[in-house]
Amino acid sequence: MWARQLVGPENFAEVDAPAPDARSLAPGQVLVRLITGGICGSDLPHFKGSTIASQTIESGPVPHPVGSPLHEIVAEVVASEDPDVRPGAVVVGWASLSNGLSEYVVTDGEGLFEYDQRLSPDVAVMLQPLACVIAASRRVPGVAGAHAAVIGQGPIGVLFSHVLKNAGARMITAVDRVDRSDVTEVFGIDNFVHDTSARWSASLTDESERPNVIFETVGHQVSTMRDAVNALAMQGHIFYFGIPDDAIYPFPMEQFLRKDATLTSGTTRNRRRALAVADDYLKEHPELTSGYITDQFKLDDVQGAFNLAVRPATGRLKVVINAGEWA
Repeated sequence: MWARQLVGPENFAEVDAPAPDARSLAPGQVLVRLITGGICGSDLPHFKGSTIASQTIESGPVPHPVGSPLHEIVAEVVASEDPDVRPGAVVVGWASLSNGLSEYVVTDGEGLFEYDQRLSPDVAVMLQPLACVIAASRRVPGVAGAHAAVIGQGPIGVLFSHVLKNAGARMITAVDRVDRSDVTEVFGIDNFVHDTSARWSASLTDESERPNVIFETVGHQVSTMRDAVNALAMQGHIFYFGIPDDAIYPFPMEQFLRKDATLTSGTTRNRRRALAVADDYLKEHPELTSGYITDQFKLDDVQGAFNLAVRPATGRLKVVINAGEWA
């Protein structure tokens, strides 16, 4: 089968790899053929050259697995050992080993959902990040009527702004060093701050200006968590979203304690159910389908897709990759 593999920092190669054998599927596993993949922010540190979990200084360089890093997929089911996933279905969800840059992928059936076929695959791929955002937002009580802030307005951050606004937040403040003023109306942003989170948090000298709820959606470094604590109102709630690049985060514990604050984080559970909720949400808010997918690439330019996605810019949100004749 065809596949792509990172052979060095920001350097993909085309490779031939053995195709998975449908006869070797374990209970609950599904064999799919890729149609479309979406590039997630959590893919980009690997693209830029971060180590993988099994690599140590002693062991030396460890090749990135074939097909990684990509986990947001739309695919056709070839074979299934999950009773709720039928062969021939077109599904959206997770490549559970983040190896979606492969013609065929074995993944957990629980992370797949047969979505409404009104959506093209290039649009349906957004259901996976949307599912994560809705699931996370529902873990924070008191959003209705609150001043909610979202640090980071990339593909995940803008979805948080929209979901929180529709959950009844009184005001949405969105912060990003990239100018996102072009999408404030579509995603329900009341107050866009084109600045760093450090300068924004330092500017909040009046307690009435401070958000009650903050979603930190930047990740990949530690400073934005400090800024979130600094900006938060008394008895406020922070949700840290995403996969951290660092195992240990320094944290302003005394300031957090004095604010009587709450911190929540976590990954998406009950994935098929979360995808179904996202599918329903997108039916209610079809305006998201026209503003979210901004850049599409063919399979023969995976390198170009990642080169673009790794450099945030005004007018650029989700970058997707179309696999061959399915495009």
